[in-house]
Amino acid sequence: MLEARKEVAAGPDHHLAPYAVKCPESLGRVYSESAHPYRTDFQRDRDRIVHSRCFRRLEYKTQVFVNGTADHYRTRLTHTIEMTAVGRTLARALGVNEDLAECISLAHDIGHSPFGHVGEEALDRLMENHGGFDHNLQSMRWVENLEIRYPDFDGLNLSWEVRAGLRKHQASEPGRELDGHSIGPFQQAEAQIADIADDITYHAHDVDDGLDAELLTEDRLAEVSLWCMAQERVRKDYTGLDPSQTRILTIRSLLDLQVEDILDTSKMLLKQHDPGSAREVMNAPERLIAFSSEMNEMQKETRSFLFENMYYHPAVSEANRESANLMSRLFQYYVQNPQSMGTKAQARIPRDGIWRAACDYVSGMTDRYALEQCSEFGLSS
Repeated sequence: MLEARKEVAAGPDHHLAPYAVKCPESLGRVYSESAHPYRTDFQRDRDRIVHSRCFRRLEYKTQVFVNGTADHYRTRLTHTIEMTAVGRTLARALGVNEDLAECISLAHDIGHSPFGHVGEEALDRLMENHGGFDHNLQSMRWVENLEIRYPDFDGLNLSWEVRAGLRKHQASEPGRELDGHSIGPFQQAEAQIADIADDITYHAHDVDDGLDAELLTEDRLAEVSLWCMAQERVRKDYTGLDPSQTRILTIRSLLDLQVEDILDTSKMLLKQHDPGSAREVMNAPERLIAFSSEMNEMQKETRSFLFENMYYHPAVSEANRESANLMSRLFQYYVQNPQSMGTKAQARIPRDGIWRAACDYVSGMTDRYALEQCSEFGLSS
């Protein structure tokens, strides 16, 4: 049985397209490790991410609504799981490495602060004179430095391709490298897939949560071209549905329409440019995993609608902003009282300074733990 599993792990890449990342061609890890007997390097990376504390904490971090508002709203964890499922579908259909796309998807939000984007903005303001805060960069700090699980190194010692895939904002900067290897001008196909899966998943599922919360209505969504297209598909395929069934199927259709568009457009681009390796994807004249121009415009329209009608809705923004203000007080309390932080955070102060150590500590918290700490230190009144 073990021998059969060895064979599977040793040869999983025979079915992949020429432009996919192949596990045997990986640029490796910062700290050399022996190969695992029945898992590929990317499968091993996936398991390290899933078993990390920073990944588990996503369960209690805000996606749109402050965690605990209701049982069925998405959290950072459920968003990540749903996004990863979409990413695997795209990766399989395009013949690239599903395991690598899964790793990048699972780790992409690990560095997110409590209280969603409002919390991220608050931390960035606090850190304005100390290097700033960005959740993508913070995800890299967690997997490369802050998560301590192994005796021989800090971080998770993930493969180069996973770490490069998390640097989506840096890849387009001329000359950017990781461990002496270029990470741009475009990313590997698997990283491009994770990036675009993030976009389509939160658009569809934030609409779903917004309808549940009664912040959005189907009458208002009639202003959104993508919603109308999805609803029309459902009406064409089904008759006699009750409104709740129609809504569920329309959300699913939102995802299907976007996935189909990405696959059609990306297959056309891949055929046109015909990359013969993962590096040729990165050096292509344009991004090869993409929406059509028509779908890209519908994406912009959907995003603008959600910002105006949901993300900036008082029921969402005021609750998140109030929580983020409490988090800011907590941050400042730790800067002034570093002995109140956890022992691991205190141990990082000589190396990183109090501001970065406090930022790492607060940004790693769940919503509820941050609020508990505010209450403990009398910061909630």
